[in-house]
Amino acid sequence: MKFGPVPLDRARGALLAHSVRLAGGKLKKGQRLAPEHLAALAAEGHAEVTVARPEPGDVDEDAAAARLAAALVPDPADAGLRLTEAFTGRVNLIAEGPGVVVMEADRLHALNAVHPMITLATVPPFQQMAAGGMVGTVKIISYAVPGAALEAACAEGAGAIRLARPVLRAATLIVTEIPGGAGEKGVPAIAGRLEALGLGMRGPVTVPHATAPLAEAVAAAEGDLVLILTGSATSDAEDVAPRAVRQAGGTVERFGMPVDPGNLLFLGQQGGRPVIGLPGCARSPALNGADWVLARVACGLTVTGADIAAMGVGGLLKEIPSRPQPRAGRKG
Repeated sequence: MKFGPVPLDRARGALLAHSVRLAGGKLKKGQRLAPEHLAALAAEGHAEVTVARPEPGDVDEDAAAARLAAALVPDPADAGLRLTEAFTGRVNLIAEGPGVVVMEADRLHALNAVHPMITLATVPPFQQMAAGGMVGTVKIISYAVPGAALEAACAEGAGAIRLARPVLRAATLIVTEIPGGAGEKGVPAIAGRLEALGLGMRGPVTVPHATAPLAEAVAAAEGDLVLILTGSATSDAEDVAPRAVRQAGGTVERFGMPVDPGNLLFLGQQGGRPVIGLPGCARSPALNGADWVLARVACGLTVTGADIAAMGVGGLLKEIPSRPQPRAGRKG
């Protein structure tokens, strides 16, 4: 791509690099200059104009954006994504439903390193999406890019991003009560989380905050996911809720996570289905660590203890109105 000012008599067929206002109307950037455009510029005293002119082997910005997007998402229906029409060198990748973004980040970094005018911006890995949300945007910054660079970028990013759709269908919410408790007010927030992922909620099933009745409720729960919200926070891997999961014949993969709010989550399984012990902050609709685990689990993605440990970088989330500045050393 050759870019720069040229005399008007050498600008025919080139792309206008910057918009120019004329008495008869504005010539927009990207306009391919025809004789009438050059005549209008000359009539208003312009002797030269800044243009962009592709060189042999260059690919137009829209064609380049469309090719790169198609390489990233070769089967949009299978990937759960929709590609917009290329416009001004941009194609957006849109979620076709709720889900979690799965990407090969190393390959996408390599794509963005091929040529500075070939770019892909995405949401973070494992970002939960709603239908219509923008997962990524391909942008060709210049009016054209070298074909060889485009081919290299397409190869680096081929099939490297998709939307994992929910595979679970229903969850049972079990709530434990403590003596003198004021009742459970967090159910609507949890129901909203499940609804956003396309999951139905069964319950809440309310039991005393004790190992035996909770274990019975876990074993009897319907659906393909069990959520436990305890009336008293789970503070140890041997506390009531983790012990109840084991007593029901299940296992606990991980207690505690390096995400705040969300530290007191635990993850396990019982009867071949996942069990999530929710932290108290799940009573609020505000983002917390449980959202990250719930979304992946609902979409059929394996979540291990190592995966949860890796959530700590970037895991310091916003303060929530119901618990202002909990990390600032306040008492109470």
